[in-house]
Amino acid sequence: MPSTQRPYERSAPDRHHIWRRRAVRTRCAVMQHPALEDFVAGHQRLFVLTGAGCSTNSGIPDYRDSDGNWKRTRPVTIQAFLGEAATRQRYWARSMVGWRRFGRAMPNGAHRALAKLEQQGRCELLLTQNVDRLHQAAGSQRVIDLHGRLDVVRCLGCGATMPREQFQGELVRLNPTWIALDATDAPDGDADLEQDFSSFVVPACEPAAAC
Repeated sequence: MPSTQRPYERSAPDRHHIWRRRAVRTRCAVMQHPALEDFVAGHQRLFVLTGAGCSTNSGIPDYRDSDGNWKRTRPVTIQAFLGEAATRQRYWARSMVGWRRFGRAMPNGAHRALAKLEQQGRCELLLTQNVDRLHQAAGSQRVIDLHGRLDVVRCLGCGATMPREQFQGELVRLNPTWIALDATDAPDGDADLEQDFSSFVVPACEPAAAC
């Protein structure tokens, strides 16, 4: 039977004050466009906003095409995640498969270029919609994870946190017959796995008494 404990979710974003700065909103082309080069050269204090396109060269798929249209079904909402155990079973089964590659993703040239801008004192704040923490892995420190982070999970009952890699071990331990399954990578550590998820066991929070 699925656990009745409060569910885990990916860690929520920190809350920080965001200062007004000139914004550079880009799909993270690594200084290959003269207009972008001129903009960066002409402004000493940059506020940078990045999205999924910044991590596609690291092997992480994005949600939208070049025209901004959705490529796939929209991601599950928090309301659906909290409302039904079957939704959480599906989410974590697909995440277990997707994490194997997502968790090994490495920063690309765009991440490294933005980290270099910060080191030069040019990037005052980087606001990212991504949950992969690749900006931090590249060396950026002044980063706000607008949509949270995928490398930590948090119990919605007691607030306890756990590294996602450790949670992966629990998922595998409780669902050994699912280890051999594979599927195409999807955004945010998801995988395009479709089957009956009713037997998938979602780990309960420990200690359960706290929830």
